[in-house]
Amino acid sequence: MSATSVREAALAAPPPPGGRRRRYRAPDAAGPATYVLLAVTAVLFVVPFYYMIVAASRPMAEMNTSPPPFLPGPYLWQNITTALNQQAIGLSIVNSLVVSGITTAGTLLFCTLAGFAFAKLRFRGKKALFAITIGTLMIPPSLGVVPLYKLMSDWHLAGRLESVILPSLVSAFGVFFMRQYLVQTLPDELLEAAKVDGASSTRTVVSIVLPIARPGMAVLGMLTFMTSWNDFFWPVITLNSTTPTVQVALNNLGSGYVPDTSIIMAGTLVGTLPVIVVFLLLGRQIVGGIIAGAVKG
Repeated sequence: MSATSVREAALAAPPPPGGRRRRYRAPDAAGPATYVLLAVTAVLFVVPFYYMIVAASRPMAEMNTSPPPFLPGPYLWQNITTALNQQAIGLSIVNSLVVSGITTAGTLLFCTLAGFAFAKLRFRGKKALFAITIGTLMIPPSLGVVPLYKLMSDWHLAGRLESVILPSLVSAFGVFFMRQYLVQTLPDELLEAAKVDGASSTRTVVSIVLPIARPGMAVLGMLTFMTSWNDFFWPVITLNSTTPTVQVALNNLGSGYVPDTSIIMAGTLVGTLPVIVVFLLLGRQIVGGIIAGAVKG
């Protein structure tokens, strides 16, 4: 419906009893300052990526000159080929897609169920368990590296992708995020109506909770995927050169007395492209989900 139709409908509606008709006011359009701010923000985010392309397409000697070149050179494919030959970039991308995909799916499932339980269900020890869950956010991850690695070694998972996937299937932030989202968007009346109709707990979660939680799950899924893809600290400890993720493979690029920044940038460009493709394909759905979750009926 256009703004003109909304205005005509508002003017044609009868005035409320005992009161005056409220004057319709169209939403304010974005001014020039808004577009300038958006343009500056876009430039700040695009320039580093553009300069990575410039560095990946030129020899390291040219990038060390002053001033450095600002236009792409002719050595992009040559540097990418060298990076692919030095490290198993293709295998690392596949491994990162497997790790990030399974981690995201597990986080969405378990964190949504836990968030729903903390938001709407009543059980003994609910507040204490939620406080413990939030308290784990204040523990530095580095404190758990030694016992976690020993646990993975005892289970014979060290050096395998499972050692990266299992500790990341549930996150305290995800539980907190979904709990806060469902508290605001899931009415108690819907759950009571489902209970009166005889719906089981599984049917209630599948038919009511998950559709309402979808916008929040989209945001959490995007954040989880990006965090898992960019994770470096734990994978570089538990994985080896036979099962690397993208960050582990990039860490070994350009090795030598003087690291070759052009090769490193070429490998980084290849490792970044899958994330950009995923965002381009799903960005509209993610933004649409956020907007749908912000509209209350």
